[in-house]
Amino acid sequence: MDSRPHPSVMEQVALPLLARLQRLLAEGARPVLAINGPVGAGKTSLTQELQALALAAGLRLGVASIDDFYLPWPERQQAMAGNPFGVTRVPPGSHDLPLLLQSLRAWRGGGLFRWPRFDKALRQGQGDRQGLREAPFDALVLEGWLLGCRSLNLTASSAGSTWRRSLDAATPSLTAEEIAWLPRWDAELQRYHPVWELLDGIWVLRPSDWRWPRRWRFQAEARQRRRARHGGDPAGWLAPHELEALVRASLCSLPPVLYQDALITGSAGITGSAGRVMAVATLDSRRRCLGCRTQSSDSSSLSMG
Repeated sequence: MDSRPHPSVMEQVALPLLARLQRLLAEGARPVLAINGPVGAGKTSLTQELQALALAAGLRLGVASIDDFYLPWPERQQAMAGNPFGVTRVPPGSHDLPLLLQSLRAWRGGGLFRWPRFDKALRQGQGDRQGLREAPFDALVLEGWLLGCRSLNLTASSAGSTWRRSLDAATPSLTAEEIAWLPRWDAELQRYHPVWELLDGIWVLRPSDWRWPRRWRFQAEARQRRRARHGGDPAGWLAPHELEALVRASLCSLPPVLYQDALITGSAGITGSAGRVMAVATLDSRRRCLGCRTQSSDSSSLSMG
């Protein structure tokens, strides 16, 4: 599979997103838009194309991933200790939220944007922070799989609750241990809300079937291995069981049937315009855009389709 965005994604996502940034800039804002999408959905390649389009339009567009803001190794080990996936990154609680907030607020105040460089090849593939970068930007795009997702105030004691019944439709299905950890991940998610309040809108890349993200991520790993055989760097490779754990952590720490559905239907307690979903692009198994539903600035929610 080609790693570049499909032309349908460029037409229905990239160009409208860039137009939105340009409108906000014309209104005098320093805009921050977010791209929410699961692992393997093409967020990195999409933002690279966005930067090229912006540069051609005379716009200095900065792009950062929330995963750039992972906690340093010792703190991350402690924060992720004992989790059912056996991972040291991905779930809520693994990110340095004070640093992310500080970076966004300083940039909004007219300063440079400063963000860490996270090297996934360090710590035998567990990754670690390697210095800070800074640059002047006119606008920012932040990307990540959990952007905009809100705490649903889950409790461990609510055995017969609606959220537990909703998990019957979850893809993939969760183990008993993973279900037991959901209230903890949900509580961690509350700490992300101040970041979401700084977003001027969220664009969602939603798979037509939640089986696709695992396929996409393993395809991306296969491409990386092929490049390494032709002179690329093999240091970032993950063993299949490690990759499986990371993918599962992204799909089962915040099950889409609970969190992504609530995000795009506006049922997660979002008020005002900050942190609101502006568009939902549905992707097929080959990451082609089957359609992109948008909302006007005065609309309160997007309906499921």
